[in-house]
Amino acid sequence: MNANARTVMIVSAALLTFIIATPAPGVAQDGARQHIMRKDMSETPYIGMWVTDDGHIRHQLLPNGRYDEARGSKESAYQGRYEIKGNHIDYWDDTGFTADGTFVGQNTLHHGGMIFRRR
Repeated sequence: MNANARTVMIVSAALLTFIIATPAPGVAQDGARQHIMRKDMSETPYIGMWVTDDGHIRHQLLPNGRYDEARGSKESAYQGRYEIKGNHIDYWDDTGFTADGTFVGQNTLHHGGMIFRRR
C-alpha cells in the first residue's frame, strides 16, 4: 500500500469515528451514556393523555418534552421526546423511530393514520 492510500484510509477512519461518536441533535453525552436532552413543553396546551377511541394506544405527553406510549396491556411500550410547534407535533422515539401528527382543535390528535382524543 502506498503512502497516499494509507493517508486516505487514516483520514477516512478518523472521519468515520467522528461521525459515529458525534451525538445526533437533541442527544447529549454524559460520560459513557447518552441521554436525550429535554425541552420544556409546559406551556403547550396539549400536555396530558391522548387515547385512541378503542383505548388500545395511549400517549402521555409530559411537560418536560418526553412522552410515554402504552399499547394494550403493555405500559411504556415506547418512550421518547416530542416537540410541538403550533398544531404540529414531532416525535423522536428513543429507538430512533420518528413520527409526526396534527392537533385538530384542543381535543383531537391525528397521528400515524389514527385519531387520538384527549382524556
